[in-house]
Amino acid sequence: MAPKLFRKRHEAEEITPIPAYAADLDVAGMEQLKHLHEFEKMHKFDPNFPIDELNDLDAAIATCNAEKGIEIEHALMEDNSPYPEVRAVVRNYDVDVPANTVRAWVIGMILCTLGSGINMLFSLRDPTITINTYVIQLIAYPIGLGWDLIMPDRVWNLFGLKFNLRPGKFNFKEHVVIVAMSNASYAGGVLYATDVLLTQRIFYKQTFSMAFQMLFGITTLCTGYGLAGLARRFLVWPAAMIWPADLVNCALFYSLHDHSPSDPSKTNGWSIGRYRLFLIIGTSAFVWYWFPGWIFQGLSYFTWICWIAPNNVVVNKVFGAAHGYGLMPITFDWTVISGYVGSPLIPPFHAIFNVIIGVLLFFVFLSCGIHFSGTWYSQYVPVQSGESYDNMGKIYNVSRILDANYQFNETAYHQYSPLFLPTQFALAYGISFAAVSAVLIHVALYHGKEIWAQFKMARHQEDDVHMRLMKKYRDAEDWWYAALFVVMMGLSFAVVAGWNTGFPAWAFVVCILLPIIWLIPIGLVQAITNMQLGLNVLTEFIIGYMVPGRPLAMMMFKNYGYVSMSQALYFAQDLKLGHYMKVPPRVMFASQLVASIWSAVVQILLMNWALDNIPDVCHSDQRDKFSCPGGRVFYTASVVWGAIGPARIFSNGAIYSSLQWFWLVGAVTPILTWMLARRWPKSFLRYISTPLIFGGAGQIPPATVYIYLCWGIVGIVFNFFIRRRYNGWWLQYNYITSAALDCGLIVCTLVIFFTLYMTQTQAPNWWGNHKAFETLDHRPNGAVAMQPPPGETFGPSSWR
Repeated sequence: MAPKLFRKRHEAEEITPIPAYAADLDVAGMEQLKHLHEFEKMHKFDPNFPIDELNDLDAAIATCNAEKGIEIEHALMEDNSPYPEVRAVVRNYDVDVPANTVRAWVIGMILCTLGSGINMLFSLRDPTITINTYVIQLIAYPIGLGWDLIMPDRVWNLFGLKFNLRPGKFNFKEHVVIVAMSNASYAGGVLYATDVLLTQRIFYKQTFSMAFQMLFGITTLCTGYGLAGLARRFLVWPAAMIWPADLVNCALFYSLHDHSPSDPSKTNGWSIGRYRLFLIIGTSAFVWYWFPGWIFQGLSYFTWICWIAPNNVVVNKVFGAAHGYGLMPITFDWTVISGYVGSPLIPPFHAIFNVIIGVLLFFVFLSCGIHFSGTWYSQYVPVQSGESYDNMGKIYNVSRILDANYQFNETAYHQYSPLFLPTQFALAYGISFAAVSAVLIHVALYHGKEIWAQFKMARHQEDDVHMRLMKKYRDAEDWWYAALFVVMMGLSFAVVAGWNTGFPAWAFVVCILLPIIWLIPIGLVQAITNMQLGLNVLTEFIIGYMVPGRPLAMMMFKNYGYVSMSQALYFAQDLKLGHYMKVPPRVMFASQLVASIWSAVVQILLMNWALDNIPDVCHSDQRDKFSCPGGRVFYTASVVWGAIGPARIFSNGAIYSSLQWFWLVGAVTPILTWMLARRWPKSFLRYISTPLIFGGAGQIPPATVYIYLCWGIVGIVFNFFIRRRYNGWWLQYNYITSAALDCGLIVCTLVIFFTLYMTQTQAPNWWGNHKAFETLDHRPNGAVAMQPPPGETFGPSSWR
């Protein structure tokens, strides 16, 4: 008889029950069986937990074989991690080498300073360049080896403080501390608060004191650190929080510090060591990127159908990579594959599957129906763009709706135009609404019991091997993180209320509740899948309704509400990295905190220097291209959301009011998938994640369907086909392959930027660099079905 979808209250849930003949066991055996039963329930919906081990546990429970079950559990939890990808790259033992050394602090602070300064300065330039943590991880290794060649091995005594400049060879724990400093400083790019300060000064002609700027920047970073520390029992300590991106860093750390060959009996016959493979793939990636990055740029967006019909609107809409649906995802450029979404070799297959399902369902099928039917006047705007448009089909001119004081002018707004969004852009807002509500319901249903159990157990939860090894080190106390959070809250209130920001203190209270509420749900999803869901749309939406017409308040609300949570997730990810690499928690706490504060100071000082000393900085025609592209986008967003406001875009009677239904859709669908997964817990339904279906494509725009499809194809090849057929190779080499591809690309990008772009050198002038981009798809408003006649407009005759 087929199982029913809905389980009645009196019916048992489909989990492996403790059999009746378990009564024959002694008390100890019964306790063991109950413990196994709880362990099985905890991992029943864990998509990363190996299904074979879960079946073995079920069989042990069903046959009352408590000894066999405990043996399985011990193998999974006592000896190593229960997750194969973690076992493959993270050592299940600790090496007693120093981490808190002068060498680590000096190299870490120097690289933190240089990376923060370079990222800040070049964020003002178009095109921009970013020094990320892979670059720091690579650079720090030879610097550490060079330090060993120069510095003496002797103990120094400075006012009673003894230290050694070379306490043994440069080791991987010191390396982790250096990288953690950089991650804390600029893992998410340039300090987000500088966009607010730059927009305030350049575009709104308003400047507060240096004290305001420093406090604003520091509180943005460190508020998130306090939250991350308080949430580490949920996001760091449990074995199920694998943080896939950390596995790439671990593989690279061990590869750089351990050059031993691989065992071919475990790697499908490959004996090459990870270090050698990293060098080969990284060098190959460096050489190859000269082709799509400089010699033949058409390889990046290989839309050959559009090359055949460059002026056909429908062809460019359907197959265009830049402004269309990109339904022929072929690329030879790792930047396109990994640039927006990250390396596809990192997320597990189930995460990639959910993201691609969401892309196809909403951004292909639903979007095509909306766009080609003319809904939302879509025939006048592109399929895909990060711009907004007016009722003449031109890019929305925000200066026409501002008065002389850069404030919103409602009369001018009604004389000009309502806001029109490209189809994908509008849908992206709706899908974001669904993701925000779905993640809360999903985590409550799938992980609520574990969260509550971990909250009650605090430090006494069941440990895996890595947690047990970490207990030899003194932990950073909870009150440290709580005190840091309280201090940052006090300073943040001073920032909000001490200057004329237009940001009410009560609105700041609402603002800080957002990261507190969403940190654990979004952090759980990221720790399991490597996909981060953002609160940027939610923060813009809320402040636009609460305090309309105040652009600066909107920017600050978004900074504290969204960026604090995003920064907290970077900190939590780093804490897990230290957990895997067995770096003492107090060393991680101190290094991340000091680096964060120092990075904020460096970036704000350099920003002010650049604005004071670079001629015509932030002008669109600045001679050295320091045109502040990020600041301009941020300014436009501040006008759209802070001045026009969401009420005029999404409320009842507005053009995009129907998108509000996605709040309900996002809340209901996790309940349906949870019911299905409970009924068929061993089926593919256990892998369905509605937060990823809705929020996995959160980079659209500026990312495109084409980019996500290219990313998904590569991810499926590696994390489904290769992992299933060549599991030994995948476990040994997958993550180091990802690191090598990223590092080769980054190094080549830096070389091209500083040697060619900065010297105004022109790329080769031939068809592959010019004609390949002369299609409607590569024109900002090219692949549009209809253009209003000159002097006429489209859309409603009156608007909110």
